[in-house]
Amino acid sequence: MRFNFNTLATLPHIQHLDAGNFFLLAGPCVVESKELCEEIAGKVQEITNRFKIPYVFKASYRKANRSKIDSFTGLGDDKSLEILKGIRRNFSLPTLTDIHSSEEAKEASEAADILQIPAFLCRQTDLLLAAGQTGKWVNIKKGQFLAPDSMRFAADKIVSTGNKQVMLTERGTTFGYGDLVVDFRGIPTMQKTGFPVILDLTHSLQQPNQGSGVTGGLPHLIETIAKAGIAVGCDGLFIETHPNPAKALSDGANMLELDMLEPLLEKLLKIRKAL
Repeated sequence: MRFNFNTLATLPHIQHLDAGNFFLLAGPCVVESKELCEEIAGKVQEITNRFKIPYVFKASYRKANRSKIDSFTGLGDDKSLEILKGIRRNFSLPTLTDIHSSEEAKEASEAADILQIPAFLCRQTDLLLAAGQTGKWVNIKKGQFLAPDSMRFAADKIVSTGNKQVMLTERGTTFGYGDLVVDFRGIPTMQKTGFPVILDLTHSLQQPNQGSGVTGGLPHLIETIAKAGIAVGCDGLFIETHPNPAKALSDGANMLELDMLEPLLEKLLKIRKAL
């Protein structure tokens, strides 16, 4: 059973629905400032409008899973959620943000149209149920430790609340202590659930658990795995992007430079069309 693309129409402001295309979740890792979010949202929206790619703006309002105690975790919940609300209102874009505890679900759902479950938390039953009970779309990232087949059980927890608006995201599998690999067999495996399957192009290339306490990455390979993901037939792409990744306050080592997004999407659309 394959995902019916038209179900994405339940997202507010979603445009350019086309069963022959992929959709895009893109933005900075974390809400760094109102100005940065507006710059990225405006640029990506302009590109995706021209290419007729359905676009969702993503940014974490809070980062709870940092390696070091002094890592940047956000501007403060209220301020960050207001910025997300502003992006939705001023750009007419659906928004996505992460949640890390059951208590966050309701508050975050007021600013986000998609609640995202981080990979490390994809088995947390209380968190999944709280997300499902909001009635919003829920994007569950596959745990780095989990087989693709097992993601149907995570999806079942959302569905048990009466909410069938589920997305599943492949973001790599742990390979040793400090690397990840993408097993592209997982994409068609997870698509058998009937839910859309997204390939996370940036976190899949992380090199976590570095001795410095700062996660590394291989952003020069984003195009490589993006092409493979489109060729395999993923329904959507997840990309963290920033005008200057070297100055990003979180996950800069694996983010795509904003100016590189347009040529990448242009290449991917040609592959999709060829299929």
